[in-house]
Amino acid sequence: MVDKTHYDTHGESKPSTDSPKTMGHEWDGIAEYNNPLPRWWVIVFLVTVVWAVGYAVLMPSFPAAKEYFAGMLGYSSRASLRGDISSTADARAAWLEPMKTMDAPAIAANSELLQVAMRGGEVIFKENCAACHGIGGVGARGYPALVDDEWLWGGTLPEIVATVVHGVRSEDPQAHASLMPAFGRDGILQRPEIAALADYVLALSEGKKGAEAGHALFEANCAVCHGANGEGTRENGAPALNNQIWLYGNSRNDIVAQISNPNHGVMPAWGGRLSDVEIKQVAIYVHSLGGGQ
Repeated sequence: MVDKTHYDTHGESKPSTDSPKTMGHEWDGIAEYNNPLPRWWVIVFLVTVVWAVGYAVLMPSFPAAKEYFAGMLGYSSRASLRGDISSTADARAAWLEPMKTMDAPAIAANSELLQVAMRGGEVIFKENCAACHGIGGVGARGYPALVDDEWLWGGTLPEIVATVVHGVRSEDPQAHASLMPAFGRDGILQRPEIAALADYVLALSEGKKGAEAGHALFEANCAVCHGANGEGTRENGAPALNNQIWLYGNSRNDIVAQISNPNHGVMPAWGGRLSDVEIKQVAIYVHSLGGGQ
């Protein structure tokens, strides 16, 4: 804005006759103009104030020590959510109710129920299992992949259901349980023997025969669980060693560490945490990921 003040002979400022009105105070030659707000802006502001007061009276608003002002309309977002959940549950009941009396193989054999179980199982898996087994069951170090045909405790639908219900090394008395001896920590084998055994396991994973010394150590200490040829045994939950699927790393140092002081994973028992229908759904989903039997 153009400054329309002029100065007298003493250097003092004086407003010209056409200067805009000011607020009446001035400092160091600077005056504050009196520019009223536009009328439309004032009207909008007043409307928002009226709207805010009306909203506070009609809707939940003011907090109190233990309660809150519920509003004259009695609206509650929680009640609305509960209603939506109830409506959704009623709509799903027609599909989920038959699953209560059917086992997982029977559900999988029904094309319509299979689709429902797959979609529900995917959601259940992402919410409860993906944190360890990865999105889509790709697995991670220490957590088995579910997208291949390697199953430590069996890959049929009833076996998967049993694993989900009871877990592995969990507090459930029916949980799968197996422990690999700590050959190094407990002094069962000496360091040179552990090194020879690790070399033999590496050779097995590459389809090679392996050194005779390692073979003798393997037969004496490992074959009872992992099988004579390292094929693994599901009765003991012992993984196969004659392939390239590794749970705790595939380097020689990783194998030496596992032989010396092994890791033992734990899977919680989901029976009681998930409903019977939810367990069937997630078992069907896991079964479909890869090598379900």
